[in-house]
Amino acid sequence: MTVTSPTDPVALGAREAPSRVVFGPHETNLGEGRALSGRHVAYYAARAAGGAGVVVTETASVHPWDWPYERAPLAEECESGWGAVAEACRPFGTVVLAGLGHAGGQGSSAFSQSVLWAPSPVADAASRELPMAMGPDELAAVVDGFGAAARTAVAAGLDGVEVDAGALSLLRQFHSGITNVRDDAYGGDRLRLTREVLDAVRAAVGPERVVALRLSCDELAPWAGVTPEHAAAQVDELVDRVDLLTVVRGGPYSSTAYRPDAHTPAGFNLELCAAMREAADGRAPVVLQGSVVDPGQAAAALADGVADLVEMTRAQIAEPGLVALVRADRTAQARPCILCNQACRVRDNRNPLVSCVGEPRSGHETVDVDPADDPADGHGEALGDVLVVGAGPAGLECARVLRLHGHRVTVVERSAVTGGALRAAAVGPGRERLADLAGWLAAECARLGVTVELGREVTASDIDAARADGTTVVLATGARPAPWVHPADGSVTVVDAAAALAGGSAALPHGPVVVHDPVGGPVGVGVAEWLAAAGREVSLVTPDQIAGTLLSLTGDLADANTRLQRAGVRRELRALVRRIDGGRVHVEDVWTGEGRALPAGVLVDCGHRLPDEALYDERPGTLRAGDCVAPRTVLEAVLEGRRRAFEITGAVPAARVHSTTGATP
Repeated sequence: MTVTSPTDPVALGAREAPSRVVFGPHETNLGEGRALSGRHVAYYAARAAGGAGVVVTETASVHPWDWPYERAPLAEECESGWGAVAEACRPFGTVVLAGLGHAGGQGSSAFSQSVLWAPSPVADAASRELPMAMGPDELAAVVDGFGAAARTAVAAGLDGVEVDAGALSLLRQFHSGITNVRDDAYGGDRLRLTREVLDAVRAAVGPERVVALRLSCDELAPWAGVTPEHAAAQVDELVDRVDLLTVVRGGPYSSTAYRPDAHTPAGFNLELCAAMREAADGRAPVVLQGSVVDPGQAAAALADGVADLVEMTRAQIAEPGLVALVRADRTAQARPCILCNQACRVRDNRNPLVSCVGEPRSGHETVDVDPADDPADGHGEALGDVLVVGAGPAGLECARVLRLHGHRVTVVERSAVTGGALRAAAVGPGRERLADLAGWLAAECARLGVTVELGREVTASDIDAARADGTTVVLATGARPAPWVHPADGSVTVVDAAAALAGGSAALPHGPVVVHDPVGGPVGVGVAEWLAAAGREVSLVTPDQIAGTLLSLTGDLADANTRLQRAGVRRELRALVRRIDGGRVHVEDVWTGEGRALPAGVLVDCGHRLPDEALYDERPGTLRAGDCVAPRTVLEAVLEGRRRAFEITGAVPAARVHSTTGATP
């Protein structure tokens, strides 16, 4: 039978999943200690209710010495949590698997205070920490740990387990010539440990439960690592032991290639997955993973025989009800994933909770409030009038949620388009997807019946008149450029980044461009790439030792610097701008104070902007949201727009909002 829809059911061993869409394992930081929490339960249940066919829980360590990040689950502490997840997902028929793994030499000793285990004493490329080579006792402990964890999972009521041999796993380290240089049986046969683990897991769960394998099939290090050719042979050898195979990529030098941001094309594993499915030869269903966020692309991959299932993890973080919307022929209403990694990539030392810039309820299901029933079939009783000033993401989200709760809403925007800074920033390589979220917010407001007036400036008297009529007012007026504070003689034009993006590269004065980036975030790098692609001579000035230092949080740091180098962008590192004169931007070395001058026709300032508080200064106490409170990221803008709507409706999550004037916890 030809499969053309991700909503079709699929057999997984003795189980059947109600759809072919997988919600894969990922770090969440939702745990309590090393156990799964009620937040986990609500998080997974929301995706099951939304139609996910398979849910794989956050990968749990099978040995207590493996503690790769502070809130990493430990299998021996997960039984009650797994049981609660199974019970919550059972009404929807979702196949729930326990993610099981061991990070090996790619883990951390910061929390366990124990030596890292690895195939060989090869330091990890990222941490530079040297692990110990595992001996017979450690090898046996890992095999026994997987078996014990699998028994615990099925005793808790789960449908089976997934064994992690992916980008950040001990088993992959045994598969690879980069990290496995042993001269014993586990070096001569690099799959031996994985076979022993799979056999132990199968013995623990029996034939009625699912055994899945997540396998790195390309380490992107062909000089010694696993290549697609190696992986095809590995699949051929291992596939008879599993009921489901997920094809991924990544290794010690390419761990961020596993779930990259939008600079990497969506569906990047299509060719790799097709080759592994051919190697599997129908012996087990194969899952495509790799930034698949578009249901159309997922359907095409299934129809083309690339895979039997499709993992759409980030797409379901952005839209928990994705599969249900596709099944109901309402795909356009699905909130898009823009592949920014800004809130869903949480394996860092800040310990943020998993979330989504466009759907801040993700990860906060137990404390946030569901919107009212979708009024698409009749808008319900109108509860009151609200004027939202500004049609950026904060204003549009506020209007959308208010309309869902039955309010009559008018949004007034002074520019000719909606989307605010989010739409303006959707320029240049890898940033086009930002416009998808802006477009979705505008489309949802239009669908729900929000009135949007463009090209009109709201004044303080307009606010007074609205209030006199009983209308509630929310300010979402965004940000304004910060004044240029360094001495300048006018020989170089200074332009705010947002104005430069809105006006286009052709509108900038001729001559070399200096991109001033004191923040080190995505804006400076994005502007530099955009201008270089337009043929401009570009220098990026940053006080940091590496360009775009905050991109480490999204996994794009190394790739961004590679792109800048290839684009011919001159990176002026450890540099502070001191003055502009004579057609030159003068910078000073952070460490030595040594000065140098950069020729320039224009300087694009990517520094922090300031809140546009003009209306608030005239009418203090008015509700505010987003950049007019303090310019930050799209996550805060959307979140605060949502919070203001909840304040107005009275559906206020107590732990999330504490002020009616725009201050947030």
